[in-house]
Amino acid sequence: MPNRITELKRRSFIFGTATIVGMHGIPRKLHASSQAKLRIAFIGVGGRGRSNLATITKDPDVIVSALCDVDAQALAQASSKFPEARTYRDFRKLYTESDDLDAVVVSTAEHTHAFATMPAILRGKHVYCEKPLTYNVAEARALTEAAKNCPAATQMGTQIHASKNYHRVVELIQSGAIGNVREAHVWVARAWGLQSKQEADANGDIIFVAQRPNEAMSPPEHIDWDLWLGPAPYRPYHAVYLPGPKWYRWWDFGNGTMSDLGSHWNDLPYWALKLDAPLTVSAKGPPVHPEIAPASMTARYEYGVRGDLPACTVTWYQGSHKPQRWTDGEIPAWKSGVLFVGDQGMLLSDYSKHVLLPEDRFRDFEPPASFIPDSPGQHEEWLLACRTGSPTASSFDYAGPLTEANHLGNVAYRAGGLIHWDAKQMQVTNVPADEFISRTARNGWSLT
Repeated sequence: MPNRITELKRRSFIFGTATIVGMHGIPRKLHASSQAKLRIAFIGVGGRGRSNLATITKDPDVIVSALCDVDAQALAQASSKFPEARTYRDFRKLYTESDDLDAVVVSTAEHTHAFATMPAILRGKHVYCEKPLTYNVAEARALTEAAKNCPAATQMGTQIHASKNYHRVVELIQSGAIGNVREAHVWVARAWGLQSKQEADANGDIIFVAQRPNEAMSPPEHIDWDLWLGPAPYRPYHAVYLPGPKWYRWWDFGNGTMSDLGSHWNDLPYWALKLDAPLTVSAKGPPVHPEIAPASMTARYEYGVRGDLPACTVTWYQGSHKPQRWTDGEIPAWKSGVLFVGDQGMLLSDYSKHVLLPEDRFRDFEPPASFIPDSPGQHEEWLLACRTGSPTASSFDYAGPLTEANHLGNVAYRAGGLIHWDAKQMQVTNVPADEFISRTARNGWSLT
């Protein structure tokens, strides 16, 4: 019997092998909807889903065709604003009963992203999925491959990707403002996850928990706990898992800060340096916990030569971990940031601003002419793509490999500290790691 990874490779081949490049290479022409009005289903309408629903429906030609959530309260609130929309608790039923859809917006918890998104891809529907795109590497690869044969517009919800600041940073790096870049450092201040009670209080964690609860609790009446679990292994409900984002620290449901904020912060070097699959990933942090992701950790990615770009490393730090240049005071001590180190200077950026270092060297620097068009906004960009076939900036051909790379940081951490990655075979070659690359879904849940 084939193992899980072999089976997903087979499925990926069936989904298709055509190449798309999107805004990060040669744009492909997408299938455009036949009319301006778009009938959209929203899967997940609380939290981020509520925000996505509010933003996207500002467009007067968006028709809310269906609403879905395992939380009856969130569903009722959304339904009160869009009473003509069909309502569902189970997105599997939504798909079997909704032939009239043009597009789908997925804002569920991380572990169900791929399962709510894949049916839209296989039906040729436009789809917007919140970050991170998937729960694990194998799901990211499966969605990426499936999207290659999908004629519709895809977009992962990394709103900062559409910002003018990120655009200008990419232009500076790719135009050679600081020369060849052989190292980049990414750090985020958030420290949520496994840590001491004292650390959790100091770091503003939303909950302190150090082990899986032994006792079970009755879920709130408005939550369908079995549907919320979806493809994840069954466990009794407890208040340490919900409401979100408590769940994101539990390995069965999420991957901690790495896959969550990595979707935003690692996005910048991934884009600017035209990164692909890492060759190796090494990670360090506290002893690996079987249930809970760490609050603080470091992961170092090694990338090979890419065309005329030199080999480079990208190092991720979260929580209390910081780059040595930050600790030594060589750069401004921003709480979170991305540092590009070139052979002619450095560039430091966060979400909204950037600076070339050392500042006196770049005092009279003239930036290059802009070559990345401003985005109308990530949601608006996706809606435009649905209607006209224009490319999106975070389409799955870009977001899928970025998501894979983020997940590999956790794979390295959980597998012992260092992995050698064979991207073509989707396999760690030096240590056993299959259990962290993919998992078998619970009965009743499938990507196909």
